[in-house]
Amino acid sequence: MYIKQIMDAPRKPFWKKPSKHPGSIKPVYGAQHPPMVTSNRSLLSSPRKDKTKKRNSFTEFAHTTEDAWDAGDDELCTLSDVRISSTEAESAALTVLDNHRTSRGGARSRGNSQELDDDPVEEDLNSRGNASPISLNASSGPGVGVRLNPVPFRHIPVYKRLMDKDLDREVAKLEKFKSLLASSSVNLEELRELSWSGIPQAVRATTWRLLSGYLPANVDRRSGTLDRKRAEYFGFINQYYDTRHSDIHQDTYRQIHIDIPRMNPLISLFQQEVVQEIFERVLYIWAIRHPASGYVQGINDLVTPFFVVFLSEAVDENVIVENFDVTRLHADTLRNIEADSYWCTTKLLDGIQDNYTFAQPGIQLKVNALHELVKRINAPLHIHLERHSVEYLQFAFRWMNNLLMREIPLRCTVRLWDTYQAEPEGFAMFHLYVCAALLLEFSRDILKEKDFQGIMLLLQNLPTAHWGNEEVSQLLAQAYQLKYMFADAPSHLSQKSNK
Repeated sequence: MYIKQIMDAPRKPFWKKPSKHPGSIKPVYGAQHPPMVTSNRSLLSSPRKDKTKKRNSFTEFAHTTEDAWDAGDDELCTLSDVRISSTEAESAALTVLDNHRTSRGGARSRGNSQELDDDPVEEDLNSRGNASPISLNASSGPGVGVRLNPVPFRHIPVYKRLMDKDLDREVAKLEKFKSLLASSSVNLEELRELSWSGIPQAVRATTWRLLSGYLPANVDRRSGTLDRKRAEYFGFINQYYDTRHSDIHQDTYRQIHIDIPRMNPLISLFQQEVVQEIFERVLYIWAIRHPASGYVQGINDLVTPFFVVFLSEAVDENVIVENFDVTRLHADTLRNIEADSYWCTTKLLDGIQDNYTFAQPGIQLKVNALHELVKRINAPLHIHLERHSVEYLQFAFRWMNNLLMREIPLRCTVRLWDTYQAEPEGFAMFHLYVCAALLLEFSRDILKEKDFQGIMLLLQNLPTAHWGNEEVSQLLAQAYQLKYMFADAPSHLSQKSNK
């Protein structure tokens, strides 16, 4: 009843005389927009209201706006100040809705009759040019009558554009690598700088050989050096491998033989008998030729990235190396992969051999340095670990011994080693800052654990299975920042706080 009284009450006209058609620009007066002359009458004269045309303003609006109302409904609303009963208003609204529904249904039925494979983007634009740009169909429903023909546009998702940019960046980077590697004498400093942010798979094997010092920078010497070093390795095999069952070496060989099947048990590549025999030979020859340390558990993991990278060079780029059957390779190719893995592992271990000598002093020093570094950069985390009696040696020993290979997936290790190869003393010193960055990455999760067992379970099983190049790059960026802050100030690591 209350609504009916409102509907029947007299109202002041709210429709003002519009411009010639909807959407016309009205004059805007101000500093940025000078007055727009719309008639011969001076704008300085005061405007007059034309009372004689007030009652016809809505009629003129309806006649000049054919896309807003159906032409057959104009008689329902001829005057803006006439009182309209609720019954008439409801009837008019239903009529408009019925007309709109009918017109929409016809358009939909016409659209369904078209071929589904038609692509509107592929239409001939010349045929559109002959048609009028504005449709004046008086029988169409609300909002349908006046429309400009849309400009054809094929939407490209944002992620697709980002992927295209990344692809272009990778292609350009690969070209830089190829150009640098094709020079008569490779500039190793430029190669390290380019490799820091990651090495394309197509040139990773050659780049690793160069950065590890196994392959000479002079292109003319490479072929001869590879032949000589590969022959030298298999000379060691012929000379020493038969001694693996002797009394003096059988304990070393037995430990190697036990460790290898445990290495990456979830990757089928390393469960193949041929691959395990290759690792046995590589590790045994290295142990025999380095009696100061001999074989230590954990060294077996360090052969893995080299083997995978050199194997990737020998197979198609689209092949998943972790599931590849190496018996499909030619015997000479497999021998070359084995020899190159041995020599590159030897170059790596030469820089961190004190990690594997008696009592492993190198690891002890790095764990203590990590203790002091975390104490300075994240005091709450350090206090939390001490409060729950968690010693850094209990979790960081494996991080130093295996170079984080048990903490992150193999694909991430390969990307991590791109940077390690490019960094001066990457495996020896930069690895310390990577370990600190890894601890900071999971500091919030560690702080949520409220007992020793929970903290140790988390630190020994970090949730990194989903990690990829992006996560590794962020970790390396954090590590580089820490190195920049502390590497040139060693007192920051050794200074004891007296507070």
